[in-house]
Amino acid sequence: MQRCVPVVLALSIIGLGLLLTATVENRYFYFATYVILQYVVLATAWNILGGYTGYVNFGTPAFFALGAYMATFLMRAYHAPLPVQLLAGGLISGLLGLGIGYLTLRLKGVFFSIATLALTVVLQTVMINWEFVGGAKGLSIMRPATVLFFSSYVKFLFAVMLCLAVASVTIAWWLEHSWIGRGLAAIRDNEEAAECMAVPTLKLKILATTVSGALMGMAGAPFPLHVTLIEPTSAFNLDYAVNSLAMPMIGGTTTWLGPVVGAILLGTAQQTATVTISSALNLLIVGVVLVAFVILAPEGLVGLVRRLVQRERA
Repeated sequence: MQRCVPVVLALSIIGLGLLLTATVENRYFYFATYVILQYVVLATAWNILGGYTGYVNFGTPAFFALGAYMATFLMRAYHAPLPVQLLAGGLISGLLGLGIGYLTLRLKGVFFSIATLALTVVLQTVMINWEFVGGAKGLSIMRPATVLFFSSYVKFLFAVMLCLAVASVTIAWWLEHSWIGRGLAAIRDNEEAAECMAVPTLKLKILATTVSGALMGMAGAPFPLHVTLIEPTSAFNLDYAVNSLAMPMIGGTTTWLGPVVGAILLGTAQQTATVTISSALNLLIVGVVLVAFVILAPEGLVGLVRRLVQRERA
């Protein structure tokens, strides 16, 4: 029965989102909510490797942009529909995660983080020189004029990202409550001790890298249709690396709920600042909030609430 609760909750959230598309007409609402949901996917994906396993990944823009460029290639070459783009973006980024995981997960600490950052630089250089998908100057994307069951394509993209966010959180919940999650937690706490206890550390780390990369690639696949333009500067934006790391740390990295809380709170603050003040404040907001939480609540909001509840019970 407990296993059915997340599925019922996930379907209820998707149903509520579809109901919103039939009642709310504000286009900016869907644009801003899409970005927040996108960060729910990215933060959750990052947390599978960075939070559950303890390997800090700075390569989020690489996996995200690879999914976006794969979708662009399929649109130009084969006029592939969005579901095919999503699957292909997740597949190519998952395979990249598998390869990078196999090659770099023997590195630890800062060395692994530097390797993932270098991956972003290498991939961005490749895309700058690939003229078929726009190269350095970028490429304009035409959205379909109509889409079945939705009055606008913006609403359709919102619904797609909502489904991706719910699916990614459900996967994270399942991993956390399975033997895989217990193995990843053992690696995070003490990898050498986990190996002595016969935990298949390398296989679990590669699995985490693959799943994390695949989810990031799927989050990137709708990006060209969302902004109607793809070019290296926006696709490989540093914001993706900073936010996908900061959001789980603010919400809490040891649970599936932490990235969701962090993404909603920080994403909403950024979108509000973009409308009311300036989008240039986004990274400043992230920096100030992250420093405050590292000092005052290093376990994140979820951990802080748990600690307060336990203290109240005691």
